[in-house]
Amino acid sequence: MQAAWLLGALVVPQLLGFSHGARGADREWEGVWGGAQEEEREREALMLKHLQEALGLPAGRGDENPEGTPEDKETWWTEEDGQGEEEEETTVTPSSSPSPSPTPEDTVTYILGRLAGLDAGLHQLHVRLHALDTRVVELTRGLRQLREVASDTRDAVQALQEAQSRAEREHGRLEGCLKGLRLGHKCFLLSRDFEAQAAAQARCVARGGSLAQPADRQQMEALTRYLRSALAPYNWPVWLGVHDRRSEGLYLFENGQRVSFFAWHRAPRPEPGAGPSPAPHPLSPNQPNGGTLENCVAQASDDGSWWDHDCERRLYYVCEYPF
Repeated sequence: MQAAWLLGALVVPQLLGFSHGARGADREWEGVWGGAQEEEREREALMLKHLQEALGLPAGRGDENPEGTPEDKETWWTEEDGQGEEEEETTVTPSSSPSPSPTPEDTVTYILGRLAGLDAGLHQLHVRLHALDTRVVELTRGLRQLREVASDTRDAVQALQEAQSRAEREHGRLEGCLKGLRLGHKCFLLSRDFEAQAAAQARCVARGGSLAQPADRQQMEALTRYLRSALAPYNWPVWLGVHDRRSEGLYLFENGQRVSFFAWHRAPRPEPGAGPSPAPHPLSPNQPNGGTLENCVAQASDDGSWWDHDCERRLYYVCEYPF
Protein backbone atom coordinates (compact mmCIF):
# COMPACT_ATOMS: atom_id res chain seq x y z
CA MET A 1 0.00 0.00 0.00
CA GLN A 2 2.76 2.35 0.90
CA ALA A 3 4.50 1.34 -2.29
CA ALA A 4 1.39 2.36 -4.30
CA TRP A 5 1.25 5.72 -2.61
CA LEU A 6 4.91 6.28 -3.33
CA LEU A 7 4.40 5.33 -6.95
CA GLY A 8 1.48 7.76 -7.17
CA ALA A 9 3.47 10.48 -5.52
CA LEU A 10 6.22 10.07 -8.05
CA VAL A 11 4.19 9.53 -11.26
CA VAL A 12 1.28 11.96 -10.82
CA PRO A 13 3.43 15.07 -10.52
CA GLN A 14 5.37 13.95 -13.59
CA LEU A 15 2.13 13.49 -15.53
CA LEU A 16 0.84 16.85 -14.36
CA GLY A 17 4.11 18.51 -15.34
CA PHE A 18 4.00 16.81 -18.73
CA SER A 19 0.41 17.97 -19.28
CA HIS A 20 1.29 21.48 -18.22
CA GLY A 21 4.34 21.48 -20.46
CA ALA A 22 2.26 20.28 -23.38
CA ARG A 23 -0.23 23.02 -22.81
CA GLY A 24 2.60 25.54 -22.52
CA ALA A 25 4.02 24.34 -25.82
CA ASP A 26 0.60 24.60 -27.37
CA ARG A 27 0.25 28.14 -26.08
CA GLU A 28 3.71 29.03 -27.35
CA TRP A 29 2.90 27.63 -30.81
CA GLU A 30 -0.42 29.42 -30.79
CA GLY A 31 1.32 32.69 -29.92
CA VAL A 32 3.81 32.27 -32.76
CA TRP A 33 1.02 31.36 -35.22
CA GLY A 34 -1.11 34.29 -34.05
CA GLY A 35 1.83 36.67 -34.41
CA ALA A 36 2.39 35.52 -37.98
CA GLN A 37 -1.27 36.04 -38.79
CA GLU A 38 -1.16 39.47 -37.19
CA GLU A 39 1.87 40.45 -39.31
CA GLU A 40 0.11 39.21 -42.45
CA ARG A 41 -2.98 41.27 -41.64
CA GLU A 42 -0.83 44.34 -40.98
CA ARG A 43 0.86 43.90 -44.39
CA GLU A 44 -2.55 43.54 -46.10
CA ALA A 45 -3.86 46.62 -44.27
CA LEU A 46 -0.78 48.62 -45.32
CA MET A 47 -1.19 47.52 -48.97
CA LEU A 48 -4.90 48.45 -48.94
CA LYS A 49 -4.06 51.82 -47.39
CA HIS A 50 -1.55 52.57 -50.15
CA LEU A 51 -4.09 51.46 -52.79
CA GLN A 52 -6.78 53.72 -51.30
CA GLU A 53 -4.39 56.69 -51.21
CA ALA A 54 -3.40 56.08 -54.85
CA LEU A 55 -7.05 55.86 -55.97
CA GLY A 56 -8.25 58.70 -53.74
CA LEU A 57 -10.70 56.41 -51.89
CA PRO A 58 -11.92 57.15 -48.32
CA ALA A 59 -10.42 54.96 -45.62
CA GLY A 60 -12.89 52.24 -44.61
CA ARG A 61 -13.62 51.10 -41.12
CA GLY A 62 -14.12 47.46 -40.22
CA ASP A 63 -15.53 45.76 -37.17
CA GLU A 64 -13.86 46.72 -33.93
CA ASN A 65 -13.37 43.12 -32.92
CA PRO A 66 -13.36 40.87 -36.01
CA GLU A 67 -13.91 37.21 -35.57
CA GLY A 68 -10.91 34.97 -35.23
CA THR A 69 -8.44 37.54 -33.87
CA PRO A 70 -5.64 36.52 -31.52
CA GLU A 71 -7.45 38.34 -28.71
CA ASP A 72 -10.35 35.85 -28.78
CA LYS A 73 -7.97 32.93 -28.91
CA GLU A 74 -5.99 34.15 -25.92
CA THR A 75 -9.23 34.68 -23.98
CA TRP A 76 -10.35 31.15 -24.84
CA TRP A 77 -7.09 29.68 -23.70
CA THR A 78 -7.32 31.73 -20.51
CA GLU A 79 -10.80 30.36 -19.73
CA GLU A 80 -9.60 26.79 -20.34
CA ASP A 81 -6.62 27.24 -18.05
CA GLY A 82 -8.84 28.78 -15.38
CA GLN A 83 -11.13 25.74 -15.44
CA GLY A 84 -8.26 23.21 -15.42
CA GLU A 85 -5.97 24.84 -12.88
CA GLU A 86 -7.10 27.38 -10.37
CA GLU A 87 -3.59 27.84 -9.02
CA GLU A 88 -2.46 29.24 -12.38
CA GLU A 89 -3.65 32.80 -12.90
CA THR A 90 -2.83 33.88 -16.37
CA THR A 91 -3.60 37.51 -17.26
CA VAL A 92 -3.93 38.22 -20.98
CA THR A 93 -3.13 41.80 -21.94
CA PRO A 94 -5.02 42.87 -25.11
CA SER A 95 -2.59 44.01 -27.79
CA SER A 96 -3.08 47.46 -29.22
CA SER A 97 -3.62 47.07 -32.99
CA PRO A 98 -4.72 49.64 -35.63
CA SER A 99 -8.31 49.78 -36.80
CA PRO A 100 -8.85 46.94 -39.26
CA SER A 101 -9.17 48.02 -42.91
CA PRO A 102 -11.84 46.90 -45.38
CA THR A 103 -11.32 43.59 -47.05
CA PRO A 104 -9.99 43.42 -50.63
CA GLU A 105 -13.43 42.38 -51.82
CA ASP A 106 -14.94 45.59 -50.39
CA THR A 107 -12.21 47.68 -52.00
CA VAL A 108 -12.71 46.03 -55.39
CA THR A 109 -16.48 46.50 -55.09
CA TYR A 110 -16.00 50.18 -54.24
CA ILE A 111 -13.59 50.67 -57.15
CA LEU A 112 -15.99 48.96 -59.54
CA GLY A 113 -18.80 51.19 -58.29
CA ARG A 114 -16.71 54.29 -58.86
CA LEU A 115 -15.76 53.08 -62.34
CA ALA A 116 -19.42 52.46 -63.11
CA GLY A 117 -20.21 56.01 -61.99
CA LEU A 118 -17.43 57.40 -64.17
CA ASP A 119 -18.70 55.39 -67.11
CA ALA A 120 -22.20 56.81 -66.59
CA GLY A 121 -20.75 60.31 -66.41
CA LEU A 122 -18.78 59.75 -69.61
CA HIS A 123 -21.95 58.52 -71.30
CA GLN A 124 -23.76 61.70 -70.26
CA LEU A 125 -20.86 63.77 -71.56
CA HIS A 126 -21.02 61.95 -74.89
CA VAL A 127 -24.74 62.63 -75.09
CA ARG A 128 -24.21 66.32 -74.38
CA LEU A 129 -21.34 66.52 -76.87
CA HIS A 130 -23.58 64.96 -79.50
CA ALA A 131 -26.27 67.53 -78.71
CA LEU A 132 -23.68 70.31 -78.95
CA ASP A 133 -22.42 68.97 -82.29
CA THR A 134 -25.97 68.91 -83.58
CA ARG A 135 -26.49 72.48 -82.38
CA VAL A 136 -23.22 73.62 -84.00
CA VAL A 137 -24.28 72.03 -87.29
CA GLU A 138 -27.63 73.81 -87.10
CA LEU A 139 -25.96 77.14 -86.28
CA THR A 140 -23.48 76.68 -89.13
CA ARG A 141 -26.32 75.96 -91.53
CA GLY A 142 -28.20 79.02 -90.27
CA LEU A 143 -25.07 81.17 -90.61
CA ARG A 144 -24.60 79.95 -94.17
CA GLN A 145 -28.21 80.82 -94.96
CA LEU A 146 -27.76 84.26 -93.38
CA ARG A 147 -24.66 84.84 -95.50
CA GLU A 148 -26.56 83.84 -98.60
CA VAL A 149 -29.40 86.18 -97.64
CA ALA A 150 -26.87 88.96 -96.92
CA SER A 151 -25.24 88.36 -100.30
CA ASP A 152 -28.62 88.50 -102.00
CA THR A 153 -29.41 91.66 -100.03
CA ARG A 154 -26.12 93.24 -101.10
CA ASP A 155 -26.86 92.39 -104.71
CA ALA A 156 -30.35 93.84 -104.34
CA VAL A 157 -28.98 97.00 -102.71
CA GLN A 158 -26.37 97.33 -105.44
CA ALA A 159 -29.04 96.88 -108.07
CA LEU A 160 -31.17 99.52 -106.33
CA GLN A 161 -28.22 101.91 -106.18
CA GLU A 162 -27.55 101.39 -109.86
CA ALA A 163 -31.21 101.94 -110.61
CA GLN A 164 -31.16 105.07 -108.46
CA SER A 165 -28.06 106.33 -110.29
CA ARG A 166 -29.73 105.73 -113.64
CA ALA A 167 -32.86 107.49 -112.40
CA GLU A 168 -30.81 110.44 -111.14
CA ARG A 169 -28.97 110.68 -114.45
CA GLU A 170 -32.19 110.53 -116.39
CA HIS A 171 -33.77 113.07 -114.07
CA GLY A 172 -30.78 115.39 -114.43
CA ARG A 173 -30.84 115.06 -118.19
CA LEU A 174 -34.56 115.83 -118.36
CA GLU A 175 -34.19 118.72 -115.88
CA GLY A 176 -31.25 120.14 -117.84
CA CYS A 177 -33.16 120.09 -121.08
CA LEU A 178 -36.40 121.38 -119.54
CA LYS A 179 -34.95 124.16 -117.37
CA GLY A 180 -31.74 124.99 -119.23
CA LEU A 181 -30.74 125.87 -122.77
CA ARG A 182 -31.34 123.34 -125.52
CA LEU A 183 -28.97 123.66 -128.45
CA GLY A 184 -28.95 120.95 -131.11
CA HIS A 185 -28.15 117.66 -129.41
CA LYS A 186 -27.02 119.38 -126.19
CA CYS A 187 -28.63 121.01 -123.22
CA PHE A 188 -26.87 123.47 -120.85
CA LEU A 189 -27.99 124.10 -117.28
CA LEU A 190 -26.42 126.59 -114.86
CA SER A 191 -25.89 125.56 -111.22
CA ARG A 192 -25.64 128.27 -108.58
CA ASP A 193 -23.73 126.08 -106.15
CA PHE A 194 -20.12 126.96 -105.42
CA GLU A 195 -17.81 124.02 -106.14
CA ALA A 196 -14.20 123.35 -107.10
CA GLN A 197 -13.67 122.32 -110.71
CA ALA A 198 -13.27 118.56 -109.99
CA ALA A 199 -16.26 118.51 -107.60
CA ALA A 200 -18.38 120.36 -110.15
CA GLN A 201 -17.46 117.78 -112.78
CA ALA A 202 -18.39 114.95 -110.41
CA ARG A 203 -21.80 116.51 -109.69
CA CYS A 204 -22.49 116.96 -113.39
CA VAL A 205 -21.56 113.31 -114.06
CA ALA A 206 -23.85 112.15 -111.21
CA ARG A 207 -26.68 114.03 -112.91
CA GLY A 208 -26.00 112.35 -116.24
CA GLY A 209 -23.84 115.01 -117.89
CA SER A 210 -20.47 116.77 -117.61
CA LEU A 211 -19.12 120.30 -117.40
CA ALA A 212 -19.97 122.37 -120.48
CA GLN A 213 -17.78 121.69 -123.52
CA PRO A 214 -18.73 124.11 -126.28
CA ALA A 215 -17.60 122.39 -129.47
CA ASP A 216 -17.62 125.45 -131.75
CA ARG A 217 -18.05 129.20 -131.71
CA GLN A 218 -21.80 128.96 -132.34
CA GLN A 219 -22.28 126.93 -129.13
CA MET A 220 -19.95 129.35 -127.35
CA GLU A 221 -21.99 132.38 -128.32
CA ALA A 222 -25.27 130.62 -127.36
CA LEU A 223 -23.81 129.70 -123.99
CA THR A 224 -22.64 133.29 -123.47
CA ARG A 225 -26.15 134.66 -124.05
CA TYR A 226 -27.62 132.06 -121.68
CA LEU A 227 -25.22 132.91 -118.85
CA ARG A 228 -25.59 136.67 -119.31
CA SER A 229 -29.36 136.47 -119.09
CA ALA A 230 -29.23 134.10 -116.09
CA LEU A 231 -26.72 136.13 -114.01
CA ALA A 232 -27.29 139.74 -115.13
CA PRO A 233 -26.58 142.40 -113.95
CA TYR A 234 -23.65 140.68 -112.22
CA ASN A 235 -20.52 139.20 -113.66
CA TRP A 236 -19.73 135.73 -112.28
CA PRO A 237 -17.04 133.34 -113.49
CA VAL A 238 -18.52 129.93 -114.33
CA TRP A 239 -16.56 126.69 -114.62
CA LEU A 240 -16.28 125.07 -118.07
CA GLY A 241 -15.04 121.60 -118.88
CA VAL A 242 -11.67 122.89 -120.17
CA HIS A 243 -8.26 122.47 -118.49
CA ASP A 244 -4.54 122.00 -119.15
CA ARG A 245 -3.72 119.80 -116.12
CA ARG A 246 -2.10 117.15 -118.27
CA SER A 247 0.40 119.47 -119.89
CA GLU A 248 0.85 123.22 -119.53
CA GLY A 249 -0.63 125.04 -122.52
CA LEU A 250 -2.36 121.89 -123.90
CA TYR A 251 -6.05 122.59 -123.29
CA LEU A 252 -8.44 119.64 -123.38
CA PHE A 253 -12.14 119.08 -122.80
CA GLU A 254 -13.25 116.74 -120.02
CA ASN A 255 -13.86 114.00 -122.61
CA GLY A 256 -10.18 114.18 -123.61
CA GLN A 257 -10.66 115.97 -126.94
CA ARG A 258 -8.39 118.85 -127.75
CA VAL A 259 -9.92 122.34 -127.73
CA SER A 260 -10.08 123.70 -131.29
CA PHE A 261 -10.85 127.36 -130.51
CA PHE A 262 -10.36 129.78 -127.62
CA ALA A 263 -12.10 132.87 -126.27
CA TRP A 264 -9.45 134.21 -123.90
CA HIS A 265 -9.95 137.56 -122.28
CA ARG A 266 -7.79 140.33 -123.69
CA ALA A 267 -6.92 143.61 -122.00
CA PRO A 268 -8.61 146.66 -123.63
CA ARG A 269 -6.52 148.30 -126.32
CA PRO A 270 -5.62 152.00 -126.05
CA GLU A 271 -7.68 154.48 -128.04
CA PRO A 272 -6.36 155.59 -131.43
CA GLY A 273 -3.87 158.44 -131.10
CA ALA A 274 -3.07 157.62 -127.46
CA GLY A 275 0.40 156.53 -126.45
CA PRO A 276 1.10 152.86 -125.73
CA SER A 277 0.26 151.71 -122.22
CA PRO A 278 3.41 150.94 -120.24
CA ALA A 279 1.80 147.90 -118.55
CA PRO A 280 -1.49 145.99 -118.82
CA HIS A 281 -4.27 146.89 -116.41
CA PRO A 282 -3.82 144.85 -113.20
CA LEU A 283 -7.54 143.98 -112.95
CA SER A 284 -7.87 142.94 -116.57
CA PRO A 285 -4.71 141.17 -117.75
CA ASN A 286 -4.48 139.07 -120.83
CA GLN A 287 -5.41 135.44 -120.32
CA PRO A 288 -4.09 132.87 -119.64
CA ASN A 289 -1.57 134.23 -117.20
CA GLY A 290 -1.54 131.76 -114.28
CA GLY A 291 1.00 129.29 -115.61
CA THR A 292 1.09 126.01 -113.72
CA LEU A 293 -0.80 127.53 -110.77
CA GLU A 294 -4.02 128.08 -112.78
CA ASN A 295 -4.96 125.13 -114.95
CA CYS A 296 -8.77 125.29 -115.20
CA VAL A 297 -10.89 127.57 -117.40
CA ALA A 298 -13.93 129.61 -116.34
CA GLN A 299 -16.14 131.78 -118.52
CA ALA A 300 -17.17 135.30 -117.52
CA SER A 301 -20.94 135.69 -117.51
CA ASP A 302 -20.97 139.27 -118.89
CA ASP A 303 -18.95 138.97 -122.08
CA GLY A 304 -18.26 135.20 -122.35
CA SER A 305 -14.45 135.57 -122.18
CA TRP A 306 -12.29 132.77 -120.79
CA TRP A 307 -10.14 133.11 -117.69
CA ASP A 308 -7.75 130.61 -116.20
CA HIS A 309 -8.16 130.00 -112.45
CA ASP A 310 -6.88 127.80 -109.70
CA CYS A 311 -8.80 124.52 -110.01
CA GLU A 312 -9.56 124.52 -106.26
CA ARG A 313 -11.39 127.84 -106.43
CA ARG A 314 -15.12 127.48 -105.71
CA LEU A 315 -17.26 128.92 -108.52
CA TYR A 316 -20.61 128.49 -110.22
CA TYR A 317 -20.64 125.83 -112.95
CA VAL A 318 -22.66 124.93 -116.00
CA CYS A 319 -23.43 121.32 -116.92
CA GLU A 320 -23.94 119.86 -120.37
CA TYR A 321 -26.44 117.01 -121.02
CA PRO A 322 -27.00 114.95 -124.15
CA PHE A 323 -30.40 115.31 -125.81
